[in-house]
Amino acid sequence: MSLPRIDDPDLPLDELMTAWPQTVPVFLSHRMLCVGCMINPFHTIVDACAEYGLDEAAFLEELRAAVSGSP
Repeated sequence: MSLPRIDDPDLPLDELMTAWPQTVPVFLSHRMLCVGCMINPFHTIVDACAEYGLDEAAFLEELRAAVSGSP
């Protein structure tokens, strides 16, 4: 089974964090309550960024950096 695309706008957060657990600290660094939230199977990066007032493109870059191991 192949990994989903991290930039898929329909990718639920629970699937994102399962596929790439190294993204969890990114959420926590922004004080986002998405980790372990009962809504994360239904929310996407788009939803979370809207909820927390974050720039979606910048947040996605942070997630990509976490996945690639770049600082």
